[in-house]
Amino acid sequence: MRHIARYTTTAALLAASGLVLETAQAQKWELGVTAGGGFYTNATVTSPAGDGKVGFKSGPSFGAIIGSNPYRHVGGELRYEYRRGDLKVSSGGTQATFNGDAHAVHYDFLIHMRPAREKVRPYVAAGAGVKIFRGIGKEVAYQPLNRLALLTRTTETKGMASVGAGVKIQVGDSLAIRLEFRDLITPFPRQVIAPSVGAKISGWLHDFVPMVGITYTHMRD
Repeated sequence: MRHIARYTTTAALLAASGLVLETAQAQKWELGVTAGGGFYTNATVTSPAGDGKVGFKSGPSFGAIIGSNPYRHVGGELRYEYRRGDLKVSSGGTQATFNGDAHAVHYDFLIHMRPAREKVRPYVAAGAGVKIFRGIGKEVAYQPLNRLALLTRTTETKGMASVGAGVKIQVGDSLAIRLEFRDLITPFPRQVIAPSVGAKISGWLHDFVPMVGITYTHMRD
C-alpha cells in the first residue's frame, strides 16, 4: 500500500505542476471553498471471538479548490478536504469510539457537459491522490471490543481514488455556486483501526461526501 501512496502522491504533484502551467498560459481558472458532510461505509471484522463492524462516524467536511479550465469541456483541479470522522468498532449492542479525522489531497479531471460560457454546467469528475487518516483521541488501558479491533492514536496515509459529479451555476461575472457529490475510495486503514490478534478486516472504504461550494472564476478569451 505504501507503493500506491507514493505513486498517487507523485501523480498528484505532477498534475498540480501541469495545472499551474495551464493556469499561467490559458488564464482560465477558479479558486473556491467547499463545505458539506459525509458518511463512510463500514468494513467487516472477523475473529475467533466473534464478528463486528469497523469504520468511521459521519462528520463535516471543509475544503479548498484551485482549478484550471483551458478547454471547452475539459478542466482539472487540485483539491484539499478536511474530514471529521471518529473511529468506531461495534458488535451486537456495544460500540467503542475514538476521536479521529482525515485530510485528503487529490487532483481531479472534470468533463463538463456544456461549454464554459453557459450559466449552468453539469460535470463528472475522476482523479487520484492521498488520504491521511488520524486517530487523535486519548488512549486508555481498556477499550471495549478490543478482542476485535483496536482504535489507535496514530497516523496512516493511503492512496485514494476520487469519483463524482456535480453542477456549476454561474451567479455573476466572477462567482459560481457548486453542488457536487464525491466518493473518496481508499484501502481500509488497518493501522489506525488495527485488527486484534487472530482478527481480519476486509473491504475497501468509501467516503461519500455531498458538498456545496462557492468559487471565484476568471475567464479570459
